[in-house]
Amino acid sequence: MSKVDIFTSSTCQYCHAAKEFFKENNVDYVEHNITTDAEARKDLMKKGYRGVPVIVIDGEYILGFDQNKVSDILGI
Repeated sequence: MSKVDIFTSSTCQYCHAAKEFFKENNVDYVEHNITTDAEARKDLMKKGYRGVPVIVIDGEYILGFDQNKVSDILGI
């Protein structure tokens, strides 16, 4: 099973869509909300990302919610 992390913010509509997609496809994920988690925000900025969602699947970073790419990587 793939390890999935998603960096989100509370007001991001694409973040909500990505989480809904994961739930519909029974994909376990760990959410890091940069609105409430300062460490997650610092971590993301250190990696050079300024926007969310950032989805990390088995160490591969995807900026934005590209459903086709996410599906391909996860094999769904």
